[in-house]
Amino acid sequence: MVIRQKLQQHRHKRNVLSLIALLLLSTASGCNPATQETQAQQAQESPAPQSEQIRVVATFLPMYWFTRAVAGDRAQVDILVPPGSEVHDYQATPADVQAIATANVLVKNGLGMEDFLEGTIQNAGNPDLKIVDSSSGIEPLGEISPVESVSEHGHSHSHGHSHSHDHADGNPHVWLDPVLAKRQVENIRDGLIAADPANKDAYQANAAAYIQQLEQTHNQFQQTLQNYPNCTFITFHDAYPYLANRYQLQQVAVVQIPEDQPSPGDIQRAVNAVKKYDAQAIFSEPGVDNNLLKSLSQDLDIPIYPIDPLEAGPTDPQHYFTAMSENLQTIESACQ
Repeated sequence: MVIRQKLQQHRHKRNVLSLIALLLLSTASGCNPATQETQAQQAQESPAPQSEQIRVVATFLPMYWFTRAVAGDRAQVDILVPPGSEVHDYQATPADVQAIATANVLVKNGLGMEDFLEGTIQNAGNPDLKIVDSSSGIEPLGEISPVESVSEHGHSHSHGHSHSHDHADGNPHVWLDPVLAKRQVENIRDGLIAADPANKDAYQANAAAYIQQLEQTHNQFQQTLQNYPNCTFITFHDAYPYLANRYQLQQVAVVQIPEDQPSPGDIQRAVNAVKKYDAQAIFSEPGVDNNLLKSLSQDLDIPIYPIDPLEAGPTDPQHYFTAMSENLQTIESACQ
């Protein structure tokens, strides 16, 4: 009797051990349906390995912000023109040629902003390169105000160029209008989807989130600046006609200041040009340390306000909204 009980206990222990072994083997081999579902979800949410990502190059800072925002972690995005460099006068480097030669997609602003691109693309010799013109479908603005060139020969004169750089395709500074920036983001989204359809959902979701922020920025500008209809301003860089048109501001003139050290005559001629238009505000750019601007402010007894054209700054795509919010505060202060 005792022997029979011991045999039964032994068989029971052996069965328990066998059951545990089977459970461990099932878990390790992935037979648990819940485990399989979790692993599939993790695989879907994880970014593609960097070797499988498409390579994208954006020309300068706003295009880089918009492209990075849409791409998220699904594409490798690089910038050609270093932030703060003069895009109009930029000279491409061998590294730029190599970047385009190995890229899948190139994102540009268009409207004649990137004069250096045509030869650089030709030198890169990349027949598979997809070029995204982010301004496609945007109606460009031409001249909306006269330009006063302060000449070193002793006079100022109005002429027919929108600023010192000739843009035959219209003014290219569309990214400073949040509504047009939304169109640029949509064009970039569509371009990335065409080049990388496997990540369509991610590109659509990322673009939608960024566009929502652009719409919020537009609403903030609209609600604030409707209190200052037809505020007049003069600028030294014709970068703001789209912003002015969108929010019923009046850019009455562009005064071109000498790039070199201005003479006393240059300063007086600039003062006369600004007085001629009797504007409420004078807009310059952040970080400009120019004796002419200081003299203008003193002689006219009016502050000169810094407006950021967004061609310099950190590479975080969220900086667009920080800089635009500061621009809105500046414009409101100037127009009061």
